[in-house]
Amino acid sequence: MVGVISYGAYIPLHALSRELIAKAWDFPFVPGTKSVANADEDSVTMAVEASMDCLTGLEPQSVDGVFFATTTPPYAEKMSAPTIAWALDMRRDVMTIDFTGSLRAGTTALIAAYNTIKSGAAKRILVAAADCRIPEPESMYEFQFGDGAAAVLLGNEDGAARIVDYYTVSDEFVGPWRKSGDVWVREFEARHDVIYGYGKNAIDAIAGLMAKTGVNASDISKLVLYAPEPRSHMTVAQMLGFKFEQLQDTFFFSLGVTGAPHPLIMLASALEAAKPGDRIIVAGAGDGGDAILLEVEEGIKEVNKVPRRGVKGNLETMKTLKNYNDYIRFRNLLGKQRFTRKTSTVTYWRDRKEILPLKGVRCRNCGTVQYPIVRVCYECGSKDNFDEVRLAKRGVVYTFTLDHLVGGEYYTTPVPRVVVELEGGGRVFVEMTDCEPGEVKIGMPVELTFRIIHESEGFYHYYWKARPVREKRREG
Repeated sequence: MVGVISYGAYIPLHALSRELIAKAWDFPFVPGTKSVANADEDSVTMAVEASMDCLTGLEPQSVDGVFFATTTPPYAEKMSAPTIAWALDMRRDVMTIDFTGSLRAGTTALIAAYNTIKSGAAKRILVAAADCRIPEPESMYEFQFGDGAAAVLLGNEDGAARIVDYYTVSDEFVGPWRKSGDVWVREFEARHDVIYGYGKNAIDAIAGLMAKTGVNASDISKLVLYAPEPRSHMTVAQMLGFKFEQLQDTFFFSLGVTGAPHPLIMLASALEAAKPGDRIIVAGAGDGGDAILLEVEEGIKEVNKVPRRGVKGNLETMKTLKNYNDYIRFRNLLGKQRFTRKTSTVTYWRDRKEILPLKGVRCRNCGTVQYPIVRVCYECGSKDNFDEVRLAKRGVVYTFTLDHLVGGEYYTTPVPRVVVELEGGGRVFVEMTDCEPGEVKIGMPVELTFRIIHESEGFYHYYWKARPVREKRREG
């Protein structure tokens, strides 16, 4: 048996009202908001966040594989799954694979993980999917594209749900597409894409799955059906015999279309409300279609007791951007040359154990937790007498400063720099993000978030930053 052991999601803090986009370009108004990643976020950082949410209460070292799905990898030649595995502090022998080049990469990675576990090659595989697609300004894609991530942990054990079977179809179709080196996603003709690309492939995949497994539309509790815009999935569902109340919310009016992770974000939301015995079909489309049948088990009750943020928690803690200009700055749509720092990639490689999984040491003599890794305990003077420890990702602000002299940045200063007293011991010196500088104060609860610290010589340097704990409120 192969099933879902856990799941998680990450939605960026910021939402952009589509009304602001319409005002910027004097376009007709489109309702709702879309999620917007901050300037220090990309597909890798969001996948790490979703994976941390998924692995709440679970040991990362127990995972045998990380399958990363995206259409927006940071590098054309360099894998991203190993970076995610390192940031999560997984084993050295973990299996890492990137799935990219198609919007259905999320469901395809899920199917690949299912087959790998079923073959006996692994016991637990984490499927992390994230996308940060940059839409061309003054286009319909600018209204549609949102940013986000989801993660699903599959294993050969009882959990939240078991995978019954899957069905997949392949298709050669013109659009949407983006050549290597292109910034914007292109399309042939929107209605053609929806009817003959998305619609046909979604129908073929789901109909094939239902014929293969012998289930009817009436047997399904929830149809998790990705859609490229707000109406097409209803047409597909009706043609297959599903009713409106069986459809999982696509979140188009709150998140937009998040790309490869979208079906998994919707699946995470469906599992948050699922009960034992429910049957769920998850479908993704892009250059073909995937459909997966799951049956929810008794274990869902325990899985849903885990204090993860999930889709619901992320939605409840989003914050609306005040103007379109912030969105332009986050996405660097003006093409402004950003300040390039001169740092050593050798140092990044040498210290990656401290930088990515945030490892410190605990003194065997006095128990003091210290970071970065040292040879002599600054508390008792004991030498080379430490145990390596994984630092907690939560704490409080011990002290801080507001930096007005950040290189290359003149309009977004001050930048808060804080020393965080971590839960379980240890202090780290990091930048703050996703916050108002004036709100930072000593004793403030914060959580660490994996971000791009800067780009140097064309290479992304990732590290941890602090942000205020996302609480359940939505600011309008």
